[in-house]
Amino acid sequence: MDGQENEQRGPGVDETPTRRERRWWPWTRRAGRSGRLRRVGVVAAVVLVALAGAVIGVLAGGRVNTDIGPFRADLTLVPAVQGSTTVDIPPLGALQLDSHDGPTHLTVGLGALDQRKTEALIDDPASISRASQSAVEDVRDGVIRLALRTLGAVVLVTLVLAALVFRDTRRTAWSAGLALAVTAGSLGLAASTVRPEAIEEPRYEGLLVNAPAIVGDARRIANDYTKYAEQLQRVVGNVSKLYTTVSALPVYEPAPGTTRVLHVSDMHLNPTGWQLIRTVVEQFNIDVVIDTGDITDWGSEPEASFVGAIGLLKKPYVYIRGNHDSARTAAAVARQPNAIVLSNSTTTVAGLTIAGIGDPRFTPDKETSPAGSGLTKQVADQVIGTGEQLATTVRNSPRPVDIALVHDPASSGPLSGTCPLVLAGHTHDRQVSKLPQVSGKQSTLLMVEGSTGGAGLRGLEGEKPTPLSMSVLYLDQQKQLQAYDDITVGGTGQAQVNLERHVIRDPAKGADVPVTPTPTRGGPESPSPGVTGTGSESPSPSPTR
Repeated sequence: MDGQENEQRGPGVDETPTRRERRWWPWTRRAGRSGRLRRVGVVAAVVLVALAGAVIGVLAGGRVNTDIGPFRADLTLVPAVQGSTTVDIPPLGALQLDSHDGPTHLTVGLGALDQRKTEALIDDPASISRASQSAVEDVRDGVIRLALRTLGAVVLVTLVLAALVFRDTRRTAWSAGLALAVTAGSLGLAASTVRPEAIEEPRYEGLLVNAPAIVGDARRIANDYTKYAEQLQRVVGNVSKLYTTVSALPVYEPAPGTTRVLHVSDMHLNPTGWQLIRTVVEQFNIDVVIDTGDITDWGSEPEASFVGAIGLLKKPYVYIRGNHDSARTAAAVARQPNAIVLSNSTTTVAGLTIAGIGDPRFTPDKETSPAGSGLTKQVADQVIGTGEQLATTVRNSPRPVDIALVHDPASSGPLSGTCPLVLAGHTHDRQVSKLPQVSGKQSTLLMVEGSTGGAGLRGLEGEKPTPLSMSVLYLDQQKQLQAYDDITVGGTGQAQVNLERHVIRDPAKGADVPVTPTPTRGGPESPSPGVTGTGSESPSPSPTR
């Protein structure tokens, strides 16, 4: 029968499986399935190793340091579900930008100021414009370097990881190639979908009190600062005319042996203030510079480099901490070779014995101090108590104190009768007044300086910009104040320079100015008892400056 069936199917055709073939068919099918599964497993392993290498490589190598204008910045790239950019502005907070698509997140962290570049900005006002123009190129160059560094790190990490896992050259090469393709594709997607307009709609994260200054008013302040930069050259040029202005004022001629003191205060990070200070120091032959605080805005580490310009003055620089200055700020000032930081202490410089104490508060905003959000009894006690501490130090000084320094003029009351002159700042409003006379004690003059930095960026928020102000004090050989020059340079868009000379007719009695009543420890609700004389209401601690 078998033969007949074969004949019917045709010659040479034998489709009847042999017994051996029937026995091996199941094994062959299982081997085929196993081979396919093995290949799928290898592909999956290559993909997993490539993705792991890409992630680890980005995390390990996706970071570069670059210069953005005068800032040192860190650019960091990390994998993310959705593309975006974070601009960290310590200690103010951060801006979140919906800047691009793709699984990458870029973080731009602004760090310390480069002292060399900062000095260049101070010396050459035109460099401010150049720095703003080059900032975009700086960011672009930094991002390109970041991308190349990231790709290199991804390939290297994936090669090492794949070699350890597979121990096979071909699979290692496939893993590295796939990781490179995935990373390059993600970066290419981000680059092709960049949205420059995203910076106009940022999301702010940080202390709520800072939001208007960074987000809400940023464009208006930036526009004002553009005007400010345009006027900067004329401002600095007009400052150079101050010395000739002085020569046209024959009212007072400093006698030989006169000590010239430059009083500055409340710089608030304005580099123009340094140019003004340096001009006055050189042209007025200043012997010592006194700074009554708020040299910075937030007391942060990046701001610490701002004080490096102190060393360029080549004159003694006596400083006390303001409520916007941190202990870190004071330490940065103390590191300057010509600086002296007073903290309830005294020093003798240029023949003057000076006592000073820093502000008891640290309130760069209204939330950083338990007592810093308003004028409370606790705040009043702190500020007035500071004056009492310094008064004790002045009385115990082995040498008579010529000048006492406080930041807030509300601290000055307890110093009445302890020394002839008290210098303060804080209010951004220049005022000169007498402290209430203490029976049997010498009279004490209180001189409150305006803002040498024009109140920083906050000086651009009002309708009229805050002017830059400072004063030159002339003290005779007996260390009595003989005269003083009030110097004012217009703020944004206002390039005029004004100098007013005031001569004290009877130095033994002090200037002919109103008497300023003094607050007591009872706080602002409790008026000072037994205060006589004319003048305004009692000065009150103001934590918002």
